[in-house]
Amino acid sequence: MSEVVRNPAGTGSVEDTWSALPAGQQPEWPDADALAAAVSELRSYPPLVFAGEADLLKDRIADVARGKAFLLTGGDCAETFAGVTADAIRGKLKTLLQMAVVLTYAASVPVVKVGRIAGQYSKPRSKGTETRDGVTLPAYRGDSVNGFDFTPEARIPDPRRLLRMYQASASTLNLVRAFTTGGYADLRQVHAWNQDFVAGSPSGERYELLAKEIDRALRFMRACGTDPEEFRTVEFYAAHEGLVLPYESALTRVDSRTGQPYATSGHYIWIGERTRDLDGAHVEYFRRIRNPIGIKLGPSTSPDDALAYLARLDPEREPGRLSFIVRMGAGVVRDKLPALVEKVRGEGHEVAWICDPMHGNTFEAPSGHKTRRFDDVLDEVKGFFEVHHALGSHPGGIHVELTGEDVTECVGGGEEIAFDDLHDRYETLCDPRLNRSQSLDLAFLVAEMLRNR
Repeated sequence: MSEVVRNPAGTGSVEDTWSALPAGQQPEWPDADALAAAVSELRSYPPLVFAGEADLLKDRIADVARGKAFLLTGGDCAETFAGVTADAIRGKLKTLLQMAVVLTYAASVPVVKVGRIAGQYSKPRSKGTETRDGVTLPAYRGDSVNGFDFTPEARIPDPRRLLRMYQASASTLNLVRAFTTGGYADLRQVHAWNQDFVAGSPSGERYELLAKEIDRALRFMRACGTDPEEFRTVEFYAAHEGLVLPYESALTRVDSRTGQPYATSGHYIWIGERTRDLDGAHVEYFRRIRNPIGIKLGPSTSPDDALAYLARLDPEREPGRLSFIVRMGAGVVRDKLPALVEKVRGEGHEVAWICDPMHGNTFEAPSGHKTRRFDDVLDEVKGFFEVHHALGSHPGGIHVELTGEDVTECVGGGEEIAFDDLHDRYETLCDPRLNRSQSLDLAFLVAEMLRNR
């Protein structure tokens, strides 16, 4: 793994056994005392989420692993502090709610809704530095670490940003909870979610037809005297990559019910492709927390690797504990995935298999923009489903980078975005995201695959 360092901020407590191990993708903090002070302050803060919520999500993911539900995870590749606004958060939530409605109604399957939200402020990088016009500076590692501006001052890792990450996450979760329990997520709002979108949009028009069907079904149920409370609110969970270990460790709390440690930075966190060293600090930290967790598996993952992760991270084979988030690339998923699924199933493990069709399909456009083809994203999802259908296993979910905004970052889709369009609204600070129209297109296509399983 690149940029292996030993972190100075561990305290030796049960949650910090990781601190004696090499930790990949950690910032080179210039001031160890400032980092220790920030970590100490974070330890005094209230939890962002609670252990009971994480346990409920674990139960939901257990249903995914058993083939009884589907997991939808989506949101920004990298959240920004400037993006913590009601409009931006509502836009992402609205997109995910629309996708979930499409999947639930069109495919008749319960959907577990998880946002890449309220914690996705840190990003691994392929190189630790960036060079422009002969000037080399530290790479931008997300707003939790340093600034995006290409200046020496902005690019210095600043531990105080970890405190801003906490505050931004708390504000985001507060808004999400208000939206999901205060009436905005009521199923009777299916038309309202689409008011700003249907005109001139093929995916919006298709969604509106489905919304009318749902509306008729709801009116029929009310006429029969049935109006379930479950239609008024929605279960929604927060997830992010557990990358910066001092932050994650500082927000680890011991559950008063069980005496077990939980990450309270989010309900669900995952280990990335660049930090899944079996003997490294991330795997050590993750094996001790009791949240539902995921691990990204790229094309280099062998079947024996998969079993080793299961043995280390889920030795008790707890239902819903571990998800494998596979990010193979459209060109290799049909070749690489079957051996992993067969080996894991052959050993009797029951995990949730999730498709990340984004990260294996990134390339540079002629303009220099990092982008993805929507057709490649869709093809990887198709390949993922084909493998599971052929083996009789359950394609458990999708994990996508998306936004509720009308960005032009991925080429293709129903409303065709060409290479020449990328500059129009290319707003991401890291990886290209699906826009709202492309996200809905994907949801309808996945619903068809689920319906035909």
